[in-house]
Amino acid sequence: MHHSPAVYRRRRIVALVALAALAAAAVFALMQLTGSRAAENTTTTAPRERAQASPTPAPPELPRGGRRILPDFRVVAYYGAPQDRQLGILGIGKPRTAARRLERAAKPFGRKSRPVLPAMELIAVVAAAHPGEGGRYNMRQPDAVIRRYLKAARKAKALLILDIQPGRSDFFTETKRLRKWLKEPDVGLALDPEWRMQSGQVPGQVIGSVSAREVNATTAWLDQLVQRHDLPQKLLLIHQFTDDMIPESELKDRKGLAYVLNVDGFGTQSLKTAKYREFAAQAHGFRHGFKLFYEEDEGLMTADAVMRLRPRPDVIVYE
Repeated sequence: MHHSPAVYRRRRIVALVALAALAAAAVFALMQLTGSRAAENTTTTAPRERAQASPTPAPPELPRGGRRILPDFRVVAYYGAPQDRQLGILGIGKPRTAARRLERAAKPFGRKSRPVLPAMELIAVVAAAHPGEGGRYNMRQPDAVIRRYLKAARKAKALLILDIQPGRSDFFTETKRLRKWLKEPDVGLALDPEWRMQSGQVPGQVIGSVSAREVNATTAWLDQLVQRHDLPQKLLLIHQFTDDMIPESELKDRKGLAYVLNVDGFGTQSLKTAKYREFAAQAHGFRHGFKLFYEEDEGLMTADAVMRLRPRPDVIVYE
């Protein structure tokens, strides 16, 4: 699929001008946290009341009910981050505005037998062209940004998906850092191997890849988190851009995860359809996803055209 270096530089790569904004947001979030803790420390402890037996709380459910994402729902997601509009449609405008646009875009994919579950795929770790902190070649979203999108997703009864472009870090490290968010019943995970660099590689200059060992370690940890906290099925997307990016045959399915291999890449409708069929045939035992690009695709496919794909995608992502 077409992937010129010029386009790589334009789409998603860094938004380096946002570094100062990220730092400011992080400081602001830290000040809020510090103030919150101070308030807690000065609060008078309420008198102890008699212990009363309380019913066992019901296990948490998904935003639109139930505890199983696939195949009960079809997920339609907006992808991006707020630092730069080139990072994707999700970051254009306020989160609540994106949520309203997402609801309209998702509606045509719904069926009585299989309703839509909308999702916001926020790039929580953004690949960068410069080393940055720790030489990771990535930028981590401040908690304040993730919290803002989670709030908007909940108001829209949608999932929040945290996308990782690790740069020279790795998926396991970056996923564990997001534990407090992934403990939530409505937060999923996406891994983007296109931006998984090896030593000496720079995002945007080469197309990345990932080993099955790294993916399997990450998904095992996430599955254990689901079991430990009795969470609903958790969505896991792995974006696939080239044939050799992911060793599909070595990936291990996980009981607590809705495991989806998402066909990434832009181009003509015929090229995208052929690529989807090819990758779907290789992804035995996994669910299928399909990505659409508002700007880069040559003739954006309609919802009807996407639903004519075989197998029908379980997840549709708009960038």
